[in-house]
Amino acid sequence: MQETRETWQSNIGFLMAAIGSAIGLGNIWRFSYMAHEHGGGAFLVPYLTALLVAGIPIMLLEYGIGHREKASSPLALARIHRRFEGLGWWMPVVAMFGIMLYYSVIIGWCANYLVYSFTLAWGDNPQDFFFNHFLQLSESAAAWGGIRPSILLATALVWLACWLICFRDIRHGIEKAAKLFMPLLLILTAIMVVWTFTLEGAREGIFNHYLNPDWSKINFLSADPEARVAAGRVWAAAFGQIFFTLSLGFGIMITYASYLPAKANLARNAVITATANCAYSIFAGLAVFGIVGFMAHSQGVGFAEAIKGGPQLAFVVYPQAISLLPDFNALFGVLFFLVLVIAGLTSGVSLIEAFSCALTDKFDWPRKRVVSVLCLLGLLGSLIFTTRAGLYLLDITDHFITSYGLVLGGLLQCLIVGWFIGPEKLRRHISRLGSRVPTAWNLFIRYLTPLALGILLLMALYGDLTANYSGYATRHLLLYGLGWLLCCLAVAIVLSRKPWRAAKLKRRHRPGEDELLV
Repeated sequence: MQETRETWQSNIGFLMAAIGSAIGLGNIWRFSYMAHEHGGGAFLVPYLTALLVAGIPIMLLEYGIGHREKASSPLALARIHRRFEGLGWWMPVVAMFGIMLYYSVIIGWCANYLVYSFTLAWGDNPQDFFFNHFLQLSESAAAWGGIRPSILLATALVWLACWLICFRDIRHGIEKAAKLFMPLLLILTAIMVVWTFTLEGAREGIFNHYLNPDWSKINFLSADPEARVAAGRVWAAAFGQIFFTLSLGFGIMITYASYLPAKANLARNAVITATANCAYSIFAGLAVFGIVGFMAHSQGVGFAEAIKGGPQLAFVVYPQAISLLPDFNALFGVLFFLVLVIAGLTSGVSLIEAFSCALTDKFDWPRKRVVSVLCLLGLLGSLIFTTRAGLYLLDITDHFITSYGLVLGGLLQCLIVGWFIGPEKLRRHISRLGSRVPTAWNLFIRYLTPLALGILLLMALYGDLTANYSGYATRHLLLYGLGWLLCCLAVAIVLSRKPWRAAKLKRRHRPGEDELLV
């Protein structure tokens, strides 16, 4: 007898949860800085190309597998063939223990700065405040230097919030939270964008540095060999950003799609999710470039001198710009960091859900107990990133997880569907539910998308072999980067070796469907 699986209350609830998972902190600070570095408006060309070549095809793949098998990634892939279960565990393990442990700490930073915004506590030197007062950054990744109490407290509150959302069933937990958070996120972002346009110098930042294209940055057909190499890096960066920001390779979209009812327009949902995520990145970029343009104008410096990448954009550049605002500084600061907290939480709960669903699928453990234990273990695992060396450790871990862990998961998924199962079978399943998937999708899954992801992996490997990432010591890269990946792999192998109940691996075949088993 087939077990009953809970479903989303509505399709709009599913979409908001899926889009909330995709939209995260990287949509705001990572995308904007990459656009600045890689040709401004010209960066949108490889970015949108990557959306079509990698983003939407893999989104369709993950939605199709999850919906058809009505299971989390380990069970879904085990039903296709038992030997694929290890990959099914690799993705949520990397999501939970590879990413969420440090992602929760970054959300905690945002929560701290949300409180600081009320009094503009960072003062006249936000850079000194961030590194020396707030983080109390140690001299290297080896010098942990003790836990920062304020960061630990905020991180604990983040895990508590995630627990409160994930503790209940999908309908009353994640779906209700998404229906509240996503409209609020869009409204707050829109307010920031409109507000930014009223600032002196903002339009220059937007129109001269964001929307103004530098086509030479993306021309990989240039006669200059160095320019071709540089352009190749830009295209690789665009594919990487699309892949990471859509929550692909985490097992999240497989899990979320498994909660959809039997009749759901998967193709339409995939396109909406992917395009909404990218549209938000582009829209939020208006606020980022506008506020940096305002700051550059106020200080009489060049735009390139004012902007900084990574966390510094949120915790140094923005606070500095907020302090320079003529009116309502604290209100703007609260709006900005509230946006970051909401974007972080909607992604964070999906990371937890992917792994907790995998455990409940395999072991039939009660959902509430699984979520409670996971959140407690997650908080304990996050402690290392709340130390004075936390910024170094999360930077190294993030580099290895995003450069290798997630891309490898997506690549293997494409190879499994493209060469072991046959993409046509999955394409027919998706197409019969509503919007038709063009046959060209088969070519993307079998050839183009794996090729793009393979190039990403090779470029990342080449970069790491030719020079240590960000100048970190080799032992630190091996310990905190490669070592973290190997730990995730070990957990995935152990879990995949546990036997399933025979009934779990069987699925009810519906008329008109092709078997995926090989």
